Amino acid sequence: MFSLPAVRYLPETADHAAAIEAIAAEAFGPGRFARAAERVREMSPHDENLSFVAIFDGVVVGSVRQTPIAIGSRACVMLGPLAVRPVYKGQGVGRRLMALAEAAARDRGETAIMLVGDRAYYMPLGYRPLPAGSVTMPGPVDPARILGLPLVDGGLEGLAGRVRSRG
Repeated sequence: MFSLPAVRYLPETADHAAAIEAIAAEAFGPGRFARAAERVREMSPHDENLSFVAIFDGVVVGSVRQTPIAIGSRACVMLGPLAVRPVYKGQGVGRRLMALAEAAARDRGETAIMLVGDRAYYMPLGYRPLPAGSVTMPGPVDPARILGLPLVDGGLEGLAGRVRSRG
């Protein structure tokens, strides 16, 4: 086992890419490439300034990425993937990565974060379901898994439309 304080949290750099891919492959398998969220990531690259890694003993053990997107006419970021190696799950690594991602997005002036994920995990972190049918992903997705986090008062109001690249 390890001591949680021994885990370091750093902004993602290009040097972390291979380790992050390995963690995502382990966590989500090859089926991850068929998901609607992957279609979004194909449209727009993630932003390393909004993405973080957890490192233990010199090894990347978790990561979170955020991608600048637009939903309809509104700018926001899409969080994901969040992945932590199984042996480090349940130690608060994922929650700490989420907190860092939220703070970075807020500091940059973003108004909302959207993700596709498990309600049981994300709702205690402040995420809430977006109205069914309000967000159109570039592929099939369970609308109950589309969640949002306001970063400013009213940050989710009027967040509706097709998910697309910001550029």
